[in-house]
Amino acid sequence: MLLFLPVLLFCKAQAQTGNINYREAEIKLDGKLNEEIWKTLPAENDFFNYIPNNGDKAENNTEVKLFHNGKNLYISAVYEDPMEEVRIGSLKRDDINNSGGRSDSFALLIDTYNQQQSGYFFIVNMGDALIDALVSRRGGGFRINTSWNTVWNARTSTKGKLKIYEIEIPLKALAYEEGNSTWGMLFHTRNIKLNEWTTNTPINRNFRQFDLNQSKAYKVENLSKSKASKFAITPSLTANHQEDLEENTKETKLKPSVDVQYNVTSSLKLDATINPDFSQVEVDRQVTNLSRFSLFFPERRNFFLENSDLFNNLGVGNVNPFYSRRIGAEADMLFGLKLSGNVSKNTRLGVLNASTKKEEDIPAQNYGVLVLQQQLSSNFTATGFLVNRQETDGFTFLDNYNRVGGVNLNYNSKNNKWIGLANAAHSFTNDISGQNNFYNLAIWNNNLKMNWRASIKKVEKNYITDVGFVPRLYNYDAITEETIREGYTQAIGRFSLRRFPKDSKIIDSHRYFNIYNSTYWDDQGVLSQSSTNINNDVVFKNMSSLYGGISHNYINLKYAFDPLGNGNYILPETYQFTRLTIGYDSADRSKFQYGGEFRIGGYYNGSRTRFNVNAQYRLLPLARFQMLYEQNDIDLKELGRETFHLARFISEIFFTNRLNWTTYVQYNTQFDNFNINSRLQWEYKPLSYVYLVISDDYNESLHRKNWGIAFKLNYRIDV
Repeated sequence: MLLFLPVLLFCKAQAQTGNINYREAEIKLDGKLNEEIWKTLPAENDFFNYIPNNGDKAENNTEVKLFHNGKNLYISAVYEDPMEEVRIGSLKRDDINNSGGRSDSFALLIDTYNQQQSGYFFIVNMGDALIDALVSRRGGGFRINTSWNTVWNARTSTKGKLKIYEIEIPLKALAYEEGNSTWGMLFHTRNIKLNEWTTNTPINRNFRQFDLNQSKAYKVENLSKSKASKFAITPSLTANHQEDLEENTKETKLKPSVDVQYNVTSSLKLDATINPDFSQVEVDRQVTNLSRFSLFFPERRNFFLENSDLFNNLGVGNVNPFYSRRIGAEADMLFGLKLSGNVSKNTRLGVLNASTKKEEDIPAQNYGVLVLQQQLSSNFTATGFLVNRQETDGFTFLDNYNRVGGVNLNYNSKNNKWIGLANAAHSFTNDISGQNNFYNLAIWNNNLKMNWRASIKKVEKNYITDVGFVPRLYNYDAITEETIREGYTQAIGRFSLRRFPKDSKIIDSHRYFNIYNSTYWDDQGVLSQSSTNINNDVVFKNMSSLYGGISHNYINLKYAFDPLGNGNYILPETYQFTRLTIGYDSADRSKFQYGGEFRIGGYYNGSRTRFNVNAQYRLLPLARFQMLYEQNDIDLKELGRETFHLARFISEIFFTNRLNWTTYVQYNTQFDNFNINSRLQWEYKPLSYVYLVISDDYNESLHRKNWGIAFKLNYRIDV
């Protein structure tokens, strides 16, 4: 037995490892799989149910084959659909919810370092719509950033009931190390008609289907032959005309710019942008904000997205020392440089520098970020960082600066059921010293039927992050119209129980107990706020869900607050109130999908009733229409009563999977705004676009405030 044990272990290891073979073959990408090479490759066809009947062997199987030819990675997938019908949720690129999750689609994740820290996510649906994204670890799980793009392609076809996917990914699009020939990979197939999700490894439902810890190791043959160094140059030209009717001003600008990316190595990239155009062709969605603090909006600018997990995960939640949308928010950027990626298998480096120009009374600024991430072991990762903002005058650095330095330590158990995080940071600001630290400790336990988490963080009042996002540090007093900086300590606890009844034909899962508490104390240790939520939900077999809960809030308000905007302030005092919530979301697989939520209860010294409803209809492959309406009724007794309305209508017309027309109509009475944003977008070659954008703004009385029209053309050149 001792003699045979090494052989058995070797065989087991081989069974758990796949292969990406090297073949000198060319593929005509048409979704037909007619080439002889596809007949000679080994197939992976052991798929498992993720949804429904989690863990069971897939009844409707997928057969995957893959190889590379030193230039491209090729993947074929053939799904045995029991129905001939094809259903598509959208033809829009990077619409992960509709083109991916609400369509018949196939997806793969590639972790080129097999370290379960970050990877690439590629999805194609049966309408040939592409989604590419970055997956990165954050907190107790993984997050997706669909704003990242690269050049790749895929084609699909049907043969009877079979759904066929053929994918081509240039190896130069992936950051990897030649000496590391083991990649982690995950495949999953989506059949929206059956609400079915199957994966090539069994993944418990307490993990997301893009959790890199669930990936399978693949040995890449002859990876050294796949070395690629290249330039990607993207010049662009923007013509923009804006008219402000309230100020009676007109402005027309013509702005050229260029973006350059150079692969220093296959895993280390240098990005540069000169005179960049960051005009928002993708409009931010309006929201109703009835809190006392700022809201977070995601970064959409391509320069900041490559290896963005290195820069954006330096803090936790609403305490992050680097928030790239701060750069260029007040003045235009002149240039940006970024070096990011792996310098060795276990070491990642991020260096960023950007400058903004002086505009009227806004001084010029230089921004710099240095990040070093080291994989200490299979369980521990350490990250050190320095973020700097410094006022400049030409090439001279002035004595007006803000710097933040810190270190983070992450722990992940081998089975990913235990996750720990420790953070410590210190800020340096001219003329300010003392009480400028940030500390955080957090732990997660994640099991199929039970999970819990606990964390405590301390933010001192002088932990200033001019290039970061720490909204609760700043308290606006509506009476004095001053903003007071005040530190705090926050403790969070959550405990949840869920069951997955195997024998039920109606219920997929039931979270029958979930309690969450978030408590804040001020610098003096006085309780300032505590919120406790108890809720549960039922998810049915068709993935529709019903949920409800109760929450209790305690607020020791220290600064006057004017949520109605009428000059009547909620005065500093102690407030306690309770809210009830109930909601329902219909099944994703229906062409017509809808949902709604009703919330009623107290709000400081009065009451608040919130109602929202959303619906969408998919008339694919031609169009998708979506509507959202939210109403907030606030009664503060003698302070006044107000009803805030927020409505959003989205229309998407698809001429092809590369030419679409998107229109947003948004109405928000809280900010006295009615906005129309209409965008015609044509991807005339991979990652080369023509945009025509018309934007019109009115007040809630439909009196026009301003309007504009922009034309943008870029052209990507790969060398």
